[in-house]
Amino acid sequence: MSETKAPSNFIRQIIDRDLAEGKNDGQVVTRFPPEPNGYLHIGHAKSICLNFGVAESYNGSCNLRFDDTNPEKEEDEYIQSIKQDVQWLGFTWNGQEKFASDYFDRLYELAVELIHKGLAYVDSLSPEQIAEYRGNFTTPGKPSPYRERSVEENLALFEQMRSGEMDEGAAVLRAKIDMQSANLNLRDPILYRIRKKVHHQTGDKWVIYPMYDFTHPLSDALEGITHSLCTLEFEDHRPFYDWVIEHTSVPASPRQYEFARLNLNYTVTSKRKLKQLVDEGHVEGWNDPRMPTISGLRRRGYTPASLRTFCESVGVSRADSVVDMGMLEAAIRDDLNQHAPRAMCVLNPLKVVIENWEGGKEESLTAPVHPQNETMGTRQVPMTREIYIDREDFREEANKKFKRLVLGDRVRLRYGYVVRATDVVRDDSGEIVEVRCSYDPDTLGKNPENADDQGKLRGVIHWVSASKGEPCEVRLYDRLFTAANPNKTEEGQTFLSHINPDSLSVLDGCWVEPGLRGVLAETRYQFEREGYFCVDQSSSADKLVFNQTVGLRESWPKDS
Repeated sequence: MSETKAPSNFIRQIIDRDLAEGKNDGQVVTRFPPEPNGYLHIGHAKSICLNFGVAESYNGSCNLRFDDTNPEKEEDEYIQSIKQDVQWLGFTWNGQEKFASDYFDRLYELAVELIHKGLAYVDSLSPEQIAEYRGNFTTPGKPSPYRERSVEENLALFEQMRSGEMDEGAAVLRAKIDMQSANLNLRDPILYRIRKKVHHQTGDKWVIYPMYDFTHPLSDALEGITHSLCTLEFEDHRPFYDWVIEHTSVPASPRQYEFARLNLNYTVTSKRKLKQLVDEGHVEGWNDPRMPTISGLRRRGYTPASLRTFCESVGVSRADSVVDMGMLEAAIRDDLNQHAPRAMCVLNPLKVVIENWEGGKEESLTAPVHPQNETMGTRQVPMTREIYIDREDFREEANKKFKRLVLGDRVRLRYGYVVRATDVVRDDSGEIVEVRCSYDPDTLGKNPENADDQGKLRGVIHWVSASKGEPCEVRLYDRLFTAANPNKTEEGQTFLSHINPDSLSVLDGCWVEPGLRGVLAETRYQFEREGYFCVDQSSSADKLVFNQTVGLRESWPKDS
């Protein structure tokens, strides 16, 4: 079977042209370079699919590199979660995972090289003064009074920074480029700052750490990256990226190319804001099923294939746009419709007693695991005298449009018999707590013989045996924010003002057919007539817990 060719985009066109011209010795080497300061989100999934997908398409390689230049915000927990997410999506990185901190010795040498060339200097201005001298988009920058220090003085001061003789904030190392540049990123950007923090990889070896914009291009060059792919917010940083490569003795000259980031409505993808949601307890954690993190989507029931399909359908361009949440939901709905086994679950149970069914009798009914895929086989569903149906599936009185059980009328129990509702039992408050029915034993797999005399069946409803079914908890999810753009706020508001108070509903006392006893976390099902659900990681032998992944059909209106 021939492989499906990946859709073309401007990045693939660039690579095709480079290969045709014989650049990079015909090699394609990419990298996925997350900062380990949080969990990956759906936007990162697009970058992962792009970088690893491009490498796969061109028989190249893709490095996983952690750009770990800020020990204050980085943790091993984030490193492990990122590795798991990349592997779960189905990708394999080239060799061992890499860290920018692996190159700290070499980066220091290259910084010294820039000092020797007169292209870097130690600045003793305070952070506030540096910001003032830098200017802004309307005000040109002005040179620091320390900009013309001699090479010897800069080397000595930089060594003092490294040895720990200076306090944090006392000095920084800056590139000497152009304080009058229209691009603020070229107004003598900071290369190193003092941070007396223990690093998760290098321990207490360093008290100075390189800045991201200095580290990133050099790491790319040291790894022989051919195509450095990043999102559009780094476009203005590219001149500095190129300047660093041009003025240091690195073994390669990678090129940076920018693409539009993935913006999804009804959510936020800022790591800072996601961390705030976690830290302040608005969600259960980074992997809360309402979160747009990859681990949250995984716990919700999304599959690797659905996320890859979604990212491919979004495409790669340089035009910023907002993708409708319905597009992501359609991707998982299409995937699970094809592959998820079926089961019956009653979310809001109402007991039904079949009065003409023998008390201890149990019958095993056969149902398909998947109605459109016979290769998935069949399942056995026990039928007993007492069953549960959904409370929404019964009314004492209803018009003809109501296609479920009505007092005095008949429906078919899915995969089972036709039953007629004959009476109800109420509690002291008058609420119906039980429906009495009779069943027709001659209707298994066929319609009742007297259908023409007494009217057609109203419909088919799902059910679960009251004595053989499994109790479970079901968590229903709505969108985490009520606003399509949570970042758009009025005075006095923050993105938190748009949190949906009804984003989670926990239903206890639900019942699912017994075949689901002991299923593993992340096992996905279509609960017939209800939607798609996934076994939660908190589920146990004592208590089954299911997360709603997505409904059977789109229910949210598209954002206008």
